[in-house]
Amino acid sequence: MSDDSLVSDPVGKPVLEYPCGTPPAPGEAHQIAPGVQWLRMSLPFALAHINLWAVRDDTGWAVFDSGVQTSETAAAWRTLFAAGGALGPEGLTRVFVTHMHPDHMGMAGWLTRKFDCRLWITRLEYLMCRVLVADTGREVPSDGVQFYRRAGWDDEAIENYRARFGGFGKLVHAIPDSYRRLFDDERVLIGGQEWRVVVGHGHSPEHACFHCPARKLFISGDQVLPRISSNVSVFPTEPDADPLGDWLSSLAKLRREVPDDVLVLPSHNEPFRGLHARLNHLERSQNEALNRLRVSLAQPRRAIDVFPELFARPISNEPNLLGMATGESLAHLNYLVHRDEARVTLDDHGVAWYQRR
Repeated sequence: MSDDSLVSDPVGKPVLEYPCGTPPAPGEAHQIAPGVQWLRMSLPFALAHINLWAVRDDTGWAVFDSGVQTSETAAAWRTLFAAGGALGPEGLTRVFVTHMHPDHMGMAGWLTRKFDCRLWITRLEYLMCRVLVADTGREVPSDGVQFYRRAGWDDEAIENYRARFGGFGKLVHAIPDSYRRLFDDERVLIGGQEWRVVVGHGHSPEHACFHCPARKLFISGDQVLPRISSNVSVFPTEPDADPLGDWLSSLAKLRREVPDDVLVLPSHNEPFRGLHARLNHLERSQNEALNRLRVSLAQPRRAIDVFPELFARPISNEPNLLGMATGESLAHLNYLVHRDEARVTLDDHGVAWYQRR
């Protein structure tokens, strides 16, 4: 359940500046600006960490994202709040969550209940999280099986999907039953400083980023990462979606609305400077992948057939890897279909074949 995109980057990555030094260990914090702390939690995935951010508020701390639900994450939080801990005994005033993925939302319910504070999140992220948590213990829907059959999965891959279905909820503590909705372009005061909400799309439905002009800080969540690109996938719940189009539009929006002089605080890797160079590189990377895909679609191809055009590593039947690769392949294919550059037909077995127009 990594956020690391599999799409290979082109040669010539931008040179970014990483001014904040060594990441903190779980349960510790590094101050990166007055009243702004960098936290890091472990993850049980291939991408083994997530960055969290604590900002001094009026009577305590506002935190951004919460880590996945594990005993290790809970222990790290307890260390931070203990007497002598980096966040001390004052506790939290509110919990901001950039988006609904388990490494971001996982401990939000635990924290809001512990400190009797409110969850702040966009509406679509909150509602989608509730939907996915509700899948725990549910029988695999036929729509999901049909979705992956259509992509070209074999019987073994389908059985792995059946066995793993509903795992999302196991990584998320019981979420709060109410929340404070965040809006795009909303101004939120935290400790007397104004932070503007900048909503992006593509990686998740309504991803909230946060820009503080006075401090020149930008909490980017997973919308912009310095060393990896965000996973942008199509899922069985919305098989005809165009998340890659949404994501590319969001890159352009960030370039327009967020200055290049900010210190970017991402959810993975390290804080960095060079936002616009990174945005340009991500856009170029996706366009090069789309160009390779266009060439390959001279002949009919299934979603699983275009992996070599999109990914630098071989894709096996390992469930996480295959699921991520299929979702990203479909995002690229749907992008071309939505722009009438490719057509899709179903064979007698319900498998989708894509070809360039």
